[in-house]
Amino acid sequence: MPSIAAYDFSDFVETAIFLKDRPAFALADGTLRLPAGGEEVVTLHEGGLLTARYDAFSRRLVSGGEDGRVVAVDERAEPTELAALGRKWISAVAGGPGGAVGFASGRTAYVRLPDGTMRESSHARTVEDIAFAPKGLRAAIARYDGASLFFPATDAEPVSLEWKGAHLGVAFSPDGRFLVTIMQENALHGWRLADGKHMRMTGYPSKVKDWSWSAKGKFLATSGAPAAILWPFSSKDGPMGKAPLELGTRGNTLVTAVACHPAEDMLAIGYQDGMILAVRLADAKEALLRRGGASPVRTMGWDAKGQFLSFGSESGEAGVIDISG
Repeated sequence: MPSIAAYDFSDFVETAIFLKDRPAFALADGTLRLPAGGEEVVTLHEGGLLTARYDAFSRRLVSGGEDGRVVAVDERAEPTELAALGRKWISAVAGGPGGAVGFASGRTAYVRLPDGTMRESSHARTVEDIAFAPKGLRAAIARYDGASLFFPATDAEPVSLEWKGAHLGVAFSPDGRFLVTIMQENALHGWRLADGKHMRMTGYPSKVKDWSWSAKGKFLATSGAPAAILWPFSSKDGPMGKAPLELGTRGNTLVTAVACHPAEDMLAIGYQDGMILAVRLADAKEALLRRGGASPVRTMGWDAKGQFLSFGSESGEAGVIDISG
């Protein structure tokens, strides 16, 4: 078994990441915990944190809270307020190219451009999530009955991608060719952006609550089943007509979190009972990283070198696993 530095924060861990070499844990109480070398507590939001994501473009954490603020934290652990909407709750955040940041509140998506200019995009229904394309300043939002694409630096009308049902999460493929959403039902939906071709990814016994792209973008790994479900995206048609990989199958507990290794074709899988496995994509070889815990694994994140894996659970159990040994 690899060595584990274990922590107990006694609160829901929303996001576990690394800020450069420092493990960082964003909690539902609105704080960021940096336990290495003596615990440092940074207050991000008063009244509670609603969403937090790692911004790979700028290598920082971006968060939103019940206080209507959007906050960024880099490796110096100094919070910077990027936007404030008063009493409006911030329900989704995403980092974009050049320091751009997107966020959502109610039926409006906002983008703070790299020069500090704020742009708004209003929609008929609640904006559930926001994401940026890997190249160019293009954003997507998830909403009821589909997704919308827009260029926040221009006044061009959004492009609608329609599919019946509630879409709760959204992500671009790393090569920018596909857009994928998490649906309220037990499914994913996708579009090939070149021609709007639909992709249905179904068969889950539970809702998908976490996903992660493999190092080279060949697979999209997801939770929501007793195994990690990996949809193939390397061909021009993506997963259309192809069966997914199923890794780390356990018949008695669901996968609740996934995190693809940043360099190798390897996947960390977190389960409802707190167990964490590492599985190699090529041959499905498994390595036990954590035996289990008091609650489901909520979030996992690798450091840039792929040597350390941080994790956090719904009850506040957290830790850093060293896989180098």
